[in-house]
Amino acid sequence: MVTFLAGGHDGPMAHPALLVMDIQNGIVDRVPDGSKSLLAALDRTTTAARRAGVPVIYVRVAFRPGGAEISGKNKSFSAIGTAGGMGLDDPATQIHPAVTPGPDDIVVVKKRVSAFTGSDLDVVLRSVEVDSLVLTGIATSGVVLSTLRQAADLDYQLTVLHDGCADADPEVHRVLLDKVFPRQASVLSVSEWIEQL
Repeated sequence: MVTFLAGGHDGPMAHPALLVMDIQNGIVDRVPDGSKSLLAALDRTTTAARRAGVPVIYVRVAFRPGGAEISGKNKSFSAIGTAGGMGLDDPATQIHPAVTPGPDDIVVVKKRVSAFTGSDLDVVLRSVEVDSLVLTGIATSGVVLSTLRQAADLDYQLTVLHDGCADADPEVHRVLLDKVFPRQASVLSVSEWIEQL
């Protein structure tokens, strides 16, 4: 595993992992205008991470048959439960073929917005001794925001790749990347992060 200073952070050496979150068939379609450039950027990012020995961890959202994990009290997820099509084996929950996981990559399944909620991500990160996370995914206002907040509270060093994220609302995307995320993370381009490797 590569060891280097996380983008923009002073302090101890970091053991990073790249998180590729919610880049699955049923979610990529929600940002049609930017999906081609996003997928190309993520392909470059995952390839560079693997070459540098940085663990690549894919996070997808899916539910068991019948959706027992979906509470009727949860506004977002109860709608998913009603619509169906988000089972573990459903096409909508599979990683998009443009960024297929490699043989050594890790895939975790979550049950809510944050990559940590309902998944074994925390166990995986501790097992591979990761203390720094590089966040990518759809949506910037969903999984990226929720995971960033939870990871910050867990004391991870954080980097967000701005062209490795997308949101259906470009203004929300811009405000999060320019004003909110820099309070808890370094915000870099894919190219800037790859140069650090």
